[in-house]
Amino acid sequence: MKLGIVGVTGMVGRVMLDILEKRNFPLKKLYLSASDKSIGKEIFFKKKIFKVISVYNLLLKKPDIVLFSAGSTVSKKWAPKFSKVGTTVIDNSSAWRMDSNIKLIVPEINAPILKKEDKIIANPNCSTIQLVMVLFPLHVEYCIYRVIVSTYQSVTGTGKKALDQLNREKKGDNSSKKIYPYPIYQNVLPHCDQFTENNYTIEEIKLIKETKKIINDQNISITATAVRVPVVGGHSESVNITFKKKPNTDHISNILLKRKGIIIQDDPKKNIYPMPLYAHGKDEIFVGRIREDFSFPNSINIWIVADNLRKGAATNAIQIAEYLIDKKYIT
Repeated sequence: MKLGIVGVTGMVGRVMLDILEKRNFPLKKLYLSASDKSIGKEIFFKKKIFKVISVYNLLLKKPDIVLFSAGSTVSKKWAPKFSKVGTTVIDNSSAWRMDSNIKLIVPEINAPILKKEDKIIANPNCSTIQLVMVLFPLHVEYCIYRVIVSTYQSVTGTGKKALDQLNREKKGDNSSKKIYPYPIYQNVLPHCDQFTENNYTIEEIKLIKETKKIINDQNISITATAVRVPVVGGHSESVNITFKKKPNTDHISNILLKRKGIIIQDDPKKNIYPMPLYAHGKDEIFVGRIREDFSFPNSINIWIVADNLRKGAATNAIQIAEYLIDKKYIT
């Protein structure tokens, strides 16, 4: 198996390396690529030194799989070129997610729709992944009518420069150039990504559109508010769900308890509930605060937390690759 990573020096790229090692991914050759300024940089992986090469030189290697995590501009330019030489691209950017010809995959939900011919596969937005992991099995059982989601998103979702801003502000340095329009330390910004003409942010639109595509139901009503918080460990979501059938919260807990990749942490009497502090560095989706919404029929409230760099990005991409290998779509 010849595997390449584009964007290996970024936060998600680094996590990809960690997950490849921990999951003992079947590698024969590994090629690491990043922007021009990182070419030649040395990176350690499994006690070996790998030098970062250009995307063009990676293309010449004709790897079996390439994991892209370098932004939509790079993906739009290079993913088609890799697909033409027979490489399967698993892209972590927003470039291909809403393309009707490209499949948007969370393996636990819709991996079976993948075919050997799929040479560009989209990895969903981090907030979407943890949301649909919970919504999908509940939709199968109760049929979701409406979802209201508010996110509390880690600065790591913006990238290293945002983390640097947070750390500088913790030390009292507010003079340097900011990634966000305001300080993030001891602050909360109802502003993830750019605002669109309808006053929703791009992040909020992603949550709405991607969720419908993955669940494969355009009739679900979804609205979202995405918020940036001074947290490093992961993303949190407060979700209100209205079903077409009357739900039972104990049954909902049991449904989620049986789902691979989900861990229930829900014992309010003992102050047990999901938090990014404990989700950090883990691959599972953590769920708690499951309770009836007494204000509206057939509705519940639920709290969802996950490490956005792992299951929200790197882990999900590698799980897609593992599925393709398991199905012998790539040999």
